[in-house]
Amino acid sequence: MRILYLDLDTLRPDHLGCYGYPRNTSPNLDRIAAGGMRFDRYYCSDAPCLPSRAAMMTGRFGIHNGVINHGGVCADRPPDGADRDFRDSLARGGSLVNVLRDAGLRTAYVGGFGERHSAYWYYAGFHEIHDTAKGGMESAEDVTPTALDWIAKNAAADNWYLHLNYWDPHTPYRAPAEFGNPFADDPLPAWITPEVLAGHWQKTGPHSAQDVGMYNNGTNPAFPRHPGELPDMPALRRMIDGYDCGIRYMDDHIGQILAALEQAGVLDDLIIIVSSDHGENLGELGIYGEHATADDITCRIPMIVRWPGVVKPGTADAGLHGNLDLLPTLADLLKRPKKAYWDGVSFADTLTDGADTGREDLVLSQCCHVCQRSVRWDDYLYIRTYHDGYHLFADEQLYNLADDPYEQHDIAAARPELCREGAWRLLRWHDRMMATMPKGRTVDPLRIVLDEGGPFHAPRRALEHYLPRLEATGRADGAAALRRKYL
Repeated sequence: MRILYLDLDTLRPDHLGCYGYPRNTSPNLDRIAAGGMRFDRYYCSDAPCLPSRAAMMTGRFGIHNGVINHGGVCADRPPDGADRDFRDSLARGGSLVNVLRDAGLRTAYVGGFGERHSAYWYYAGFHEIHDTAKGGMESAEDVTPTALDWIAKNAAADNWYLHLNYWDPHTPYRAPAEFGNPFADDPLPAWITPEVLAGHWQKTGPHSAQDVGMYNNGTNPAFPRHPGELPDMPALRRMIDGYDCGIRYMDDHIGQILAALEQAGVLDDLIIIVSSDHGENLGELGIYGEHATADDITCRIPMIVRWPGVVKPGTADAGLHGNLDLLPTLADLLKRPKKAYWDGVSFADTLTDGADTGREDLVLSQCCHVCQRSVRWDDYLYIRTYHDGYHLFADEQLYNLADDPYEQHDIAAARPELCREGAWRLLRWHDRMMATMPKGRTVDPLRIVLDEGGPFHAPRRALEHYLPRLEATGRADGAAALRRKYL
């Protein structure tokens, strides 16, 4: 058995051809999807980068694994405490990679994630770690040579797992200038009209149309594809094209990986899993070039599984799943014991038989840029905000994603009964989570983040410079509202 996991940072599924995107961003990923199963409602339970991968690796919601922020107490995985044995719980079959290792696979990682977030627990279970040493600033040309070298030396052996991490769709958009722009003549997304963009120009908050640089409109000359502000449609094109070029550039490198595996004679029987840690808002909620909320665009991610002889090629699943479900799924497929404390729900029967294993609902969380929890069920997304990250979000938001996939029309005021249902679903989940907290832990980590002053990327000190900027750029009302709320 050989498994390739393509961990493609910041990848929106709806910007891939296999998910219906009209631009030709992903011919190689589309080829993988044609040979396997595509999951259409697959989400990271905890966003963005660090919390998402913590949930995937541990099979547990962030409220249980403790990793929900990019700084402070909740950026570190808490110790096992009194339950720790000679080795910790990750080493005792409690993480995805250790399950694969216990199944007899040689495990290898190529990328830079652990160093980026000082999350060295993420490497638990890997026999080999090839850290590309740029902490997430890698481009594909930094990753592919190491991966090709590993394939040349190891592909012919049996029983391996290669976890390959590409970063190119992540900000700043970084496809090299010589790559050009294959999308220069393609239309922009129809929903962002000049009128919509003009409305976004007046919004407050990091990564808004005037503040794509986060709290300012700064740019880096090393990354010309990434604008600092979006005053007009040409600037918007630069933003959208920059993101899509990152995907296509990465996809071309994935083509090199597939070619090498084919040359080694192992591609036909190779299991390939494709996913991401989170998506990327490109105008949704008025946010550009960031993954900063617990909304559908940030949290929905691709999941493609090509498993020759197990998964029927060219199929799709519409069930509701989370990335924390992958661990119990692989444990089932590899006939490894499952841990009672995993929150994930196996979708192995979907892969093998097409069965409906989807969840009734799924709670999504974000505590790095804002503090939000949301509930995804049926056509709806209910978002509850505890710290708005200076975006002035309402405490409650509700979106009908079937009618409004780009989250432009908050229907909370018009549908209070659905808000009540969303709040009930969230409370039901929270009660279950608190009743099953790890021994010795009695506090919801979201409360810890709030007690520390809020999410890492929205420090109070940022307002010292941001409020005067808002006032100087025609957004004095937003500045006044933020002063009332936070000062």
